[in-house]
Amino acid sequence: MLLRDEVPVPPTPAGGWGKKTDIKLVSDHTFLDRATKNTLEIYQNVMWNVEERHGPVIEVFEVEGSRERRMVIGYRQGGTSKFFSALSNLYHFYSLYSARKYVEQFANGITIISLYLNPLPNTNAPPIEHSVWQIKKEASLLFCLPDNPFFLAKSPDSHAVQEATYAYCGWIFAQHFCNRLGSAYLQLKNILNENDPTHAEVLNDIKRRFREETFTRESIEQVIQAYPELIRLLYVNFAMTHYPATDDLRQQGPTLSYQRLQTVQPLSDVELYDRLRRSVPNKFDLQVLESFLIFNKSILKTNFYQPTKVALSFRLAPEFLPEVEYPKKPFGMFIVIGNDFRGFHIRFRDVARGGIRIVRSRNRENYSINQRMLFDENYGLASTQNLKNKDIPEGGAKGTILPSLGASPRLCFEKYVDAMCDLLIPGQTPGIKEQIVDLYAKPELLFFGPDEGTADMMDWAAMHARDRGAEAWWKSFTTGKSAATLGGIPHDTYGMTSLSIRQYILGIYRQFGLREKDVTKVQTGGPDGDLGSNEILLSNDKTVAVIDGSGVLADPQGINREELVRLAKARVPVGNFNTAKLSKDGYLVKVEDQDVKLPSGEVVIDGTDFRNGAHLRFKADLFVPCGGRPEAVNISNVAALVDSEGKPHFKYVVEGANLFFSQQARLFLEKRKVVLFKDSSTNKGGVTSSSLEVLAGLALSTQEYIDLMTFKDEPSAFYKSYVKDIQAKISENAMSEFSCLTKEHSRLGGSKPRTTISDELSTTLNNLQAELESSDLFDDLPSRRGVLGRAIPKTLVDKVGLDVLMQRLPDPYQRALFSSWVASHFIYKYGVMGSSVDFFHFARDLAQH
Repeated sequence: MLLRDEVPVPPTPAGGWGKKTDIKLVSDHTFLDRATKNTLEIYQNVMWNVEERHGPVIEVFEVEGSRERRMVIGYRQGGTSKFFSALSNLYHFYSLYSARKYVEQFANGITIISLYLNPLPNTNAPPIEHSVWQIKKEASLLFCLPDNPFFLAKSPDSHAVQEATYAYCGWIFAQHFCNRLGSAYLQLKNILNENDPTHAEVLNDIKRRFREETFTRESIEQVIQAYPELIRLLYVNFAMTHYPATDDLRQQGPTLSYQRLQTVQPLSDVELYDRLRRSVPNKFDLQVLESFLIFNKSILKTNFYQPTKVALSFRLAPEFLPEVEYPKKPFGMFIVIGNDFRGFHIRFRDVARGGIRIVRSRNRENYSINQRMLFDENYGLASTQNLKNKDIPEGGAKGTILPSLGASPRLCFEKYVDAMCDLLIPGQTPGIKEQIVDLYAKPELLFFGPDEGTADMMDWAAMHARDRGAEAWWKSFTTGKSAATLGGIPHDTYGMTSLSIRQYILGIYRQFGLREKDVTKVQTGGPDGDLGSNEILLSNDKTVAVIDGSGVLADPQGINREELVRLAKARVPVGNFNTAKLSKDGYLVKVEDQDVKLPSGEVVIDGTDFRNGAHLRFKADLFVPCGGRPEAVNISNVAALVDSEGKPHFKYVVEGANLFFSQQARLFLEKRKVVLFKDSSTNKGGVTSSSLEVLAGLALSTQEYIDLMTFKDEPSAFYKSYVKDIQAKISENAMSEFSCLTKEHSRLGGSKPRTTISDELSTTLNNLQAELESSDLFDDLPSRRGVLGRAIPKTLVDKVGLDVLMQRLPDPYQRALFSSWVASHFIYKYGVMGSSVDFFHFARDLAQH
């Protein structure tokens, strides 16, 4: 029996180890009684290494006096599923069998597997050291995708794990990016007028049908299974670019995978395309296989061959996106694939920021819809973010994660972040990370933020980036962090997002001479949400309906405000409303209710169905959507917001929730004289706050950040002052844009919809910012100092000093900050029609501060 002081000591006790990973303290007595000293030493070292990383740890040992090899694999529980059975398929594929195998679960959440591997007798298999080395390399791919339909051990034409994993990733890519609309749709689109509601509805229906009925998951899988030799050639085409030829590989001798790259004749892109064209007579099948070639040519870097990954990540060049569907090309995009989720990240500029959204599915049918629409939703969100980020240095970005049914959203998020870090943190850690092949060849920095389902995960992401080695930028990697422990600036606590929306509502009251207490309002997004709760707390109107995830609360006499405020402060949904405070005409219908009779006599059969369409039934002066799914109002249902006499249900609409209205629906309502301000203009308070949170993380040293931005009981004076600066900046930007939109609408005599003006304003601002970034105006030091001194909040300038800030902030960020301030202040002052002469006069004053 091994004595306690004989257990190996971790090399760096301060790294968070100690009792948590002392194998003597986390093992059960049965294991300790039978484990040898050698096993305890091996397991202890594996356990320490598991704590160091997020993926599997795999070690191989010779068994003295035999050809047998012992493979020990350690990983965190919950990181994978069906892994043990997948390992069995893997070593059988390489003509090995396991004489003994053990699985140990430890109290600290770590699992360790031991496999004793031997060659099958009477086979022509390669030497066991080659097979075991290949298994070690491929086990990490199985850890990511243990339930891969393209890896079936010993079946005819079966793929090796690397090829099968590549086939799986290509399968996901093809589901999203096979050209589902094609030339026929483009011709039809050119004939019809998208601004005509009837035409737009026809196009929308055709687009949806094309996407649902052409390339399905099942049909794409069938094509992949039907052409194993072509998939093999496509894999070799991928591997010849991205397989890292490391010194470690050369020392171990040629692996089976590397041998395959040498024995399978690689084809050039032209030759491979020609082989596909000649080998595949079916146009449908050919298009699927061509998408694999597009996938190969679009990959700039991937963690595919790194041994410690928990999910597969690919940085893609977005040039392959068809213009008919995606008219504005993103700057960069990522796809992340795990066994229990898939995800995307899109950004429209090099310096860009946006939240990470978890897309949840209620049932299998809903999951299928979410699968088909995931990239389009991500693109739409990032595109909208880019429009609303018009007056901050970061361009628009967004991430989406779709967990499989039954998967843990938290684990999916953690895998997503870790897989992204694989591509963001350069360099090689000996024995842990292999150098990836980087065709992008430039440093990349992403700024993540909270969105639906991830608000409580930002702390973990920032700390994980720091643990992964992002010492320089972990403070800015995520926004929405905990205020006390990590110096975050929570939007809901300080009403950041709502501050911007309220400026538009107050602007409408001023412009049209309305008294707030007389204004009737309908609101989606309830008192449990950030926008919904703050809209209730900041307003003093006559709210007649609130719709949220729990149900529908309505009262034509006006919902009792004291009770609404109580719910908003408690951050609980309308399902908790005290119905005794409703008038005789008021009601609460929860999503779980059935056969409910309303005061009008109408019977609600199903509460969920009633809630889903409730935003189309109410009438009021003002509609403020603060929550809901994208395109909840679209060209197919927007007519329900107009009564039989052609009168709209609402006079004014201020979009709080992103993408709540489709573009065609907005134009439909504006044509009927609804005063509507779209999300990209109204909902930018949160992005401004997050932008300035990023700035603090980049500008302050680690010690300054800890001293000034984190706290135990009470925020520092610096923190409080900085928050006030942010709130003032949000209000200033919102009022400036509202004024600009209103002046432009008036100048044109109301002939152009505010929606269109808003888009043109955003586009003009973004284009001017891009021009300024590539101009030499930034090189004029007096102008740069004058602009940065005004663009950076006074609290930060006073504390750190402008000279120090200009030394610390990365040059691309400074350029973006300079350009965004100049572009927004010029356009807000002179309008979208500002001339070159106007800009000349404006630029003369930049150096003044």
